[in-house]
Amino acid sequence: MKKHVDEDLHDAEFRECDLTGARLIGVVMQDAVIDGLVSNLVVNGVEVSGYVEAELDRRHPVRVLIRSDDLADLREAARQLRADWTTTIERIRRTPGIEHRSVNDEWSAAQTMRHLVFVHDSWFRRCCRGSTALFTPMGIGPAVEPYREAHGLNLSATPSLDEIATVRDAQTAELETWLNEITAAELAAPAPVPDDDVWPPYARGRTVRQCLRTVLNETFEHHGFCVRDLDLIDQAN
Repeated sequence: MKKHVDEDLHDAEFRECDLTGARLIGVVMQDAVIDGLVSNLVVNGVEVSGYVEAELDRRHPVRVLIRSDDLADLREAARQLRADWTTTIERIRRTPGIEHRSVNDEWSAAQTMRHLVFVHDSWFRRCCRGSTALFTPMGIGPAVEPYREAHGLNLSATPSLDEIATVRDAQTAELETWLNEITAAELAAPAPVPDDDVWPPYARGRTVRQCLRTVLNETFEHHGFCVRDLDLIDQAN
């Protein structure tokens, strides 16, 4: 384990790092930003992640619906997420070209939506429905091999906003139709993940509900990232 002692880490950036068990002792931390999967975080002797989660639920009630085991709540969560993305896409259309602009090395809005195309194909179609169909070529998946450009993905694709939005509209309709037809028992059943080496390999053993929750969480979280960066672009103009 590397130790940083009496170092100046001003403006340091840790991206996609596992900081589990990290200890920051006697540090000066002002204007810092932590964005990720955070739990059991103790700041000056106080466990704060519970407060953070409660505040996020207050700001975004859809998070509570996503965690619910009730089908009506899950259907409402999907409806709200669709409405939020519809509003954001309309915002993007008002500034042509903004969908391709990136902030702080994050995905552009277009890339974010293309990732959700992939999430739907992998976590919903494969894991919730057992599909072995190829992924939609425009989708953007994990950066690791052998999954980076496999099972139909085409990283050289440059779809327009209209093309991406059309695919996402169809996927959203598919998800909502399925949610209106599935039963609670089917939702609690083991996910029918095909037995092959296609992403996501770690979904086996999960329930259909857990895989669905991944789809809804990804849709929610990436909408937040997209809006955050659109706000930053607007502020810079």
